[in-house]
Amino acid sequence: MNELILKVESIIFCSPKPLTLQEIKNCIEEDGNKEISDDKIKKFVEALIKKYDDEKFSFEIIKLANGYQFLTKSKYIDITKTLLKQHSYKRLSIASLETLAIVAYKQPIIKSEIEQIRGVNCDYTINKLLEKNLIEIKGKSDKLGRPLIYVTSVKFMDYFGINNLNQLPTIQDFSEEENMIGDESK
Repeated sequence: MNELILKVESIIFCSPKPLTLQEIKNCIEEDGNKEISDDKIKKFVEALIKKYDDEKFSFEIIKLANGYQFLTKSKYIDITKTLLKQHSYKRLSIASLETLAIVAYKQPIIKSEIEQIRGVNCDYTINKLLEKNLIEIKGKSDKLGRPLIYVTSVKFMDYFGINNLNQLPTIQDFSEEENMIGDESK
């Protein structure tokens, strides 16, 4: 098989979004430092679409949003839904929730400050929160050693259903007033 068609296949496969013919062409030309015709790129994509139409493949190349992307065939949608459901409902551990709360309320914050509050090493937990995109690195501190600064991400807001950090609950939201006399409902 022609090496160029394998390159086209590779970039469509690794792209998280549909690639237009022009984007594919630009990538191939930049990689090879030579021009390639639009027709040739289109012919390669059409050949790949035909190749993956075969029943021996569980995925195919689909044209979406004026671009091309690898997607699972509809025949296998139930199993992929199961996987996605399992991944989306994974709960955060107590350590992750504690660390996330510290970052949310004290941000911007560095790892040593988180560890000082929690009293334990937070390397693993911070890495897991970064992997889940619930926190992100904002930059480096001017403190000794230039430690990384952590803040919550947009996904954090989405995950907890808030629009901004002002909507985070306060201590008053969790505590009952101690100097209350009688029943409040009367």
